[in-house]
Amino acid sequence: MEGFKKFLMHGNVIELAVAVVMGTAFGAVVSAFVDGIITPMISSAFGASEIEDATVGIFKIGLVLAALIKFVAIAAVVYFTLVLPMAKLKERNDRRKGISPEAPAETDVDILGDIRELLRTQSAPGAAPRA
Repeated sequence: MEGFKKFLMHGNVIELAVAVVMGTAFGAVVSAFVDGIITPMISSAFGASEIEDATVGIFKIGLVLAALIKFVAIAAVVYFTLVLPMAKLKERNDRRKGISPEAPAETDVDILGDIRELLRTQSAPGAAPRA
């Protein structure tokens, strides 16, 4: 039972639960905005009473457009209201604590270049033999 309690109280589980609740709340707000404002504008552009009725030929393009608009809107709201501010806050806290941003990791090309230079140095005339 103690292990289960530790699992529940672990930071990542709590953060995940908060993220699900916040995501659901943001989804409802953005869906209401899209359904109440964006969808009627697109519907009128297609001459349809509902966006789902908007068609191009035999294709119900309105269904796809509505889903795409909701997805992009929710992603933008979550990014600009949660992800970006939290990243800035973390960066500011790290600077305050004296933690420098991580240096970019060496790529495979960089490592292979270093190996090539090391091999050239070892095979050069007058190079000391390896131990």
